[in-house]
Amino acid sequence: MYRKLFYLASLTVALSLTSCGKKLGQFSADYFTVNPNPLEVVGEKVPARVSARIPAKFFVKNAEVTVTPTLVFNGQEVSSQSYSFQGEKVRGNNPVISYEYGGTATIPVDFAYNPDMAQSDLMLNFAVTQGSKRYVLPSVKVANGVVATAAMADVKSVTPAIGADAFQRIINEKYAADIMFLVNQANIRASQLSTDAIKELQREILEANGDTSRRLQEINISSYASPEGGVAFNTRLAQQREENTRSYMERQLNRDRITEFGELTAQFTPQDWEGFQRLVAQSNIQDKDLILNVLSMYSDPEQREREIRNLSDVFEQLAEQILPQLRYSRITASIDVIGKSDAEIMRLLESNPSQLNVEEILYAATLTNDNERKLAIYDKAARLFPNDYRTFNNLGMAQYVAGDYSAAQANFSRAASMGNHPEPQMNLGLIEMLNGNYNKANQYFGSAAGVDELGNALGVYYLKQGDAAAAVNAFGSSRTNNAALAQILARDYSRAKTTLASVETPDATTYYLMAILGARTNNENMLVTNLRQAVRLDSSLAKRAVKDLEFANYNLSRALN
Repeated sequence: MYRKLFYLASLTVALSLTSCGKKLGQFSADYFTVNPNPLEVVGEKVPARVSARIPAKFFVKNAEVTVTPTLVFNGQEVSSQSYSFQGEKVRGNNPVISYEYGGTATIPVDFAYNPDMAQSDLMLNFAVTQGSKRYVLPSVKVANGVVATAAMADVKSVTPAIGADAFQRIINEKYAADIMFLVNQANIRASQLSTDAIKELQREILEANGDTSRRLQEINISSYASPEGGVAFNTRLAQQREENTRSYMERQLNRDRITEFGELTAQFTPQDWEGFQRLVAQSNIQDKDLILNVLSMYSDPEQREREIRNLSDVFEQLAEQILPQLRYSRITASIDVIGKSDAEIMRLLESNPSQLNVEEILYAATLTNDNERKLAIYDKAARLFPNDYRTFNNLGMAQYVAGDYSAAQANFSRAASMGNHPEPQMNLGLIEMLNGNYNKANQYFGSAAGVDELGNALGVYYLKQGDAAAAVNAFGSSRTNNAALAQILARDYSRAKTTLASVETPDATTYYLMAILGARTNNENMLVTNLRQAVRLDSSLAKRAVKDLEFANYNLSRALN
C-alpha cells in the first residue's frame, strides 16, 4: 500500500514538473476568432476584437505569453498594442489561463488606417517568457483584409459656407403723407395740401413716373374718423373723407399727367379704436390705465364711448391730445425700385466694377458655375470692399473648391477677424478637419450655428469619428455622396439608393457608392452597371475595385473590361 501511494505521489510531481518544464506548443489559428472579419475602417481607425479560446492541457503553468496583433500589407507591418496572459504559476497581474481546463481571453486591436491595408493579413505574433527562457512561437494568421468604405468620407467635397448677398432686383419703397381734418368735417383745407409731407409725396410720385428704373405700383388711401360721435355718423364722415381725398388724388394725377400708377385703392375706418388705444398707451395722460381698462372691458363701440365720456376730466384730455390725431386720410405711394439686370451687372463687372455695390458684385458670382470665374469675381469684391467679411470668406470658399487650402485658410481667418460671423467659423472648421485637428474643428462648428452648410460639415465630422448614426442625423435630407455613405455605413440601403439617385451632379464616387450598394444587396447588375460608369469617369477606381473587399464575392471582369 505504501509503495502504491509513493508511486502516485511521484507521478503527480512528474506531471507537475512536465507541465511547467516543457515549452509551450504552437498556437493554432482555430484558437482565435476576429470580429469583424475582414476588418473594417471606422472613422480613421481599423478596430477589431480577437477572441482567444485556449484548449485544456495546452498552456503550461509557468509560461507568460505576449501577443502582438500585426497587420501585414504591401511589404509593411504595423502593430497594435500588445496583450499578455499567463499560466497559473506565474506571478503577475495578467489574465490566467488554466493548464487543466484552458481558458479564454479577449485581445483588442486598433490600427491607424492606411489605404494600402485593403489587401492585408492580420497576424498574431507570440513572445513567450518561461522562467529564464525567452522564445518566439510561429505567427498565426487570423483575418484577411480591410473593408475601407468608411474611408471614402471626403472633407474636400463639402461646400464651404457662403456669405450670402442681399441683392434684390426689385425693392419696394413706400412714401406716405397725411391730410388732417377738423372735428366732424370732411372738407380738405388748403393748408393741408401745402405741407412738406404732401409736397414730398407728390415729388416722389412725379420722379417715379419719369424714371425707367422706378415703377409706381399702387396709390392707397386710408381714411379715418375718431371714435366719438356714434357709429352711423362716423361711418358717413369717414366715407366722405375717403371720397374727398380720392377725388383730390385723381385730380392731382391728372394734372401731373400720370397715367401709369398701378391701381388707386381706398378704404375707410369709421371708428379708429385701434389707433385710439395705441395713442393712449403712448401718451402721458395720468389716467391712461383707466382708459385702457375700459377698452378691454367693453367691445361694443357705443358702450365704450359712453363709458369714456363719463370720465369727464379724462375725456377733456382725450379731446385735446388724442382724438384730433385720429381724423385724417393717409395717402401711401408704393414704388418699386428696379435694380440692374443680370446682363448689366456682368457688363459693369468687366468694364467698370466700381459702379457696382457690394451686393451686386457678390450676386454676380452666383451667376456662374465656373469656379475660376468665381475666384476672379470674389477677388475684385475683396479689393473693392475690404471691410465686408463676406468678400474674403467667399474668396476663401472659391480657393477651397480649387484646392488651394492655405490661401483659403488665410481668407477665412481674415473674414473671421471682422466680427462674430458664423460662415468663416464653419469654414475654418473644414480646414481643421482637413488637417486632422478634429477637436478644434468641432469648436469652430460650435460657433457656426444657423449656417445652412453646417449639416454637411458635421456629417463628415461624425463619419471621421466613426459615428455613422450621428452622421446620418447631421446630414438630414442632404443629397450628397457623403450623406449616402453615412446611410450605407448605417445599413439603410434603401435610403442611400434614393440619396445617390438625387445627387445633383453625380461623379465617379457617386457611381462607385452605387456599385457598393449593388454588392451589399446582392444586385450584380446594379454593381456592374455603376462600377463601369465609375471607372469610365475615373480610371483609377478600377485598381481600387480589384482590391476592394466589398466586391470580393463577385467577378468584376464584366465591369472592368
